[in-house]
Amino acid sequence: MPRIPIGTFALVLLFTAACGGGAKTPSDNVLRIAMVSPGEAQIRVWKDIAGQYEKAHPGSKVELNFQKDTLYQAIGLPSLLNGRQAPDIYFEWAGDRLRTRVKEGFAADLGPQVTGGPLKGLIADSAYNRVKVDGKVVMVPFAADVTNVLWYNPKLLTDAGVQPPKTFDDLLAACDRLNAKGITPIASGNKDLWPAGNWLTHLVSRVVGEQSYHDTMSGKSGLNTPEWERAFGYIARLKQHKCVNESANAANDNEGAQLFFKGKAAMHPIGSWLVSWAIDEAPGLAFDYVNLPEMPGGAGDQSSVIGVVTGYVVNAKSAKVKESAEFLALANSPANVAAFVKSGTVPLAKGTTPDKEVDERTIRLDGLLADAKTVVSPPDTGYDLKRADALYRALAAVLGGAKSPKDALAEAASKAG
Repeated sequence: MPRIPIGTFALVLLFTAACGGGAKTPSDNVLRIAMVSPGEAQIRVWKDIAGQYEKAHPGSKVELNFQKDTLYQAIGLPSLLNGRQAPDIYFEWAGDRLRTRVKEGFAADLGPQVTGGPLKGLIADSAYNRVKVDGKVVMVPFAADVTNVLWYNPKLLTDAGVQPPKTFDDLLAACDRLNAKGITPIASGNKDLWPAGNWLTHLVSRVVGEQSYHDTMSGKSGLNTPEWERAFGYIARLKQHKCVNESANAANDNEGAQLFFKGKAAMHPIGSWLVSWAIDEAPGLAFDYVNLPEMPGGAGDQSSVIGVVTGYVVNAKSAKVKESAEFLALANSPANVAAFVKSGTVPLAKGTTPDKEVDERTIRLDGLLADAKTVVSPPDTGYDLKRADALYRALAAVLGGAKSPKDALAEAASKAG
């Protein structure tokens, strides 16, 4: 998922202000591409595509810059964009982050490249709907990810006489039974605040309704309202039923996942990337997922999915907009899309057919997102970072029992502005 390490927000503002608007990227023979590290299997595909491009463009060179996602999101990408050798192409998330790149002048209008240039016909027109800003296509969409579901260990649930929860009451009952068996019900590593924050935000949206969630996160309405306090009350109940490990707010995301991988916790709320992660680090683990359980009396769509579209932006300050479009067209060609599929990624390009080697859970998750009537945007990619930071801190405070829902929301409202 997409993810912002809380505590870096002020640093990002300071850094961006100090660096200014950034210089035009150099007019040399190097095509610079920056992205979060997508894992070794996908990195091999990107390196191969770079080689293909260099072969087709004698004298050119492609530089691939892979960074850890938390670093890239908060500090890495702003640093690169404002540097002397800014990327010509960079990975980004659709939503408020993308709108910010447009406002800052770092996102080229790709309409001509899509309608009549090298990108024409490679990706369905509908896929571009979520990557437009002010009616202009400013991103080449690459993939869509479910950013949170409730993963579970079937054996641990069965041994405790528990079924995968369909409702919030089911979840609380499961927590009680698992605790009685000495098993941690839900593992979370929430030190950076996005892991539980993403999950609990989805819960809140189910309770208050998607419109209220959007209006609040957009700053059109306040955080400290009775409906939001009611939603936060369900998070307090998770604490009361000891659903989440006591160390949640002190552990990082990897430590939370390891509790699940090692069979010490029965459930783990996180995104679609858990599949490849678990296959690498816990190859013998049997696990599956359910979408967020239904919330009682919720005003939102109780089958909603929380997810995000990611893709690649061409730097408007680059001297190589045409070359960048050609590289992205190459990456979305049928042969390279097939290579991405084999690496475990299912791109949005036309004609993508999941390979038999792709894990069936990944295929089902893609279907879950594609078929969803309502897709909720995560706070840290879909909305203002300051507001997301305030919300995530409030959620963590209630989950950890440090504050009441009312007090946590009051503090969040003052921080969000």
